[in-house]
Amino acid sequence: MTQFELVLPSGGRPVRAVIAEAGAAIRQLSVDGVEITAEFDDRGPVPFFCGAVLVPWPNRVRDGRWVHDGRTHQLDINDACHRSALHGLLHDTAHRVLARSASSITLGAPVLPQRGYPFRLQTEVTYHLVADGMTATHTVRNVGSDCAPVAIGAHPFLAISDVPTETLTLTVNGSHHIDIDDRLIPTGRTAVPGTEWDLRGGRVIADLDLDDAWSVPTADGGSVHTLRSPDGRTVSLWADDSFGFVHVFITRQFPRAGKVVTAVALEPMTAPADAFNSGVGLRWLEPDETLSASWGIGYDDADISRR
Repeated sequence: MTQFELVLPSGGRPVRAVIAEAGAAIRQLSVDGVEITAEFDDRGPVPFFCGAVLVPWPNRVRDGRWVHDGRTHQLDINDACHRSALHGLLHDTAHRVLARSASSITLGAPVLPQRGYPFRLQTEVTYHLVADGMTATHTVRNVGSDCAPVAIGAHPFLAISDVPTETLTLTVNGSHHIDIDDRLIPTGRTAVPGTEWDLRGGRVIADLDLDDAWSVPTADGGSVHTLRSPDGRTVSLWADDSFGFVHVFITRQFPRAGKVVTAVALEPMTAPADAFNSGVGLRWLEPDETLSASWGIGYDDADISRR
């Protein structure tokens, strides 16, 4: 697996990342030696879409089928369990380096007309190390001659390396839970106050079993979702107001160092599952129009560093 290392010295508190060519996936991210994403083995397949770019749609398209202007489009099914087309067309595509410095990299890949998606896009993602972690900025440009449906997502698994994931407290600042059927396709929304889906006050990972999404308020310019360790340290996912949704996936089968462990993905999304059919959050880009969106991961150990 071809990969690229980024380093930011940051005044004796180094920030380091490893980005994989395939899927432009975040393979490692650490601050001052603390891993804040779940690392995966580079000798095998990427587990659970870990760290990958999800374009031109995140999450699922039911039956891989959608209709536009009276024409039915059939995407390849890559989620046999739920009979869905899952996580776009670039999650395992080799990306090309477009620009690089010691602490940042821009990777690009085209989406070419193909079965189920007869449109042409040029995509880029720039990863830039900052003092507390990393920012990611996606751009998608329609380089075809027809309007193209586009949504953007990412699939980072967050962690605090020396803390068992089951002991972390998850806070999701979502206003509405996306209700789903047994195939994980949206059926509606439920306001979270007074329900089990209200995670704004935090819940311990050990008590949760999630493959769920929320709509998030973006009036203040974006959203923040957090994992907190028992000693007060946090790793957070922030996203700008382009990302109106977040999906949380907890697996207890994440492969690491010859074992399986618990891992938590916090996935920023500009649209929820099945957006090609519902239209919710979906952007139709005119020829030569560009969609840009940014998110990032930050680590804060201020609570313990002040002790």
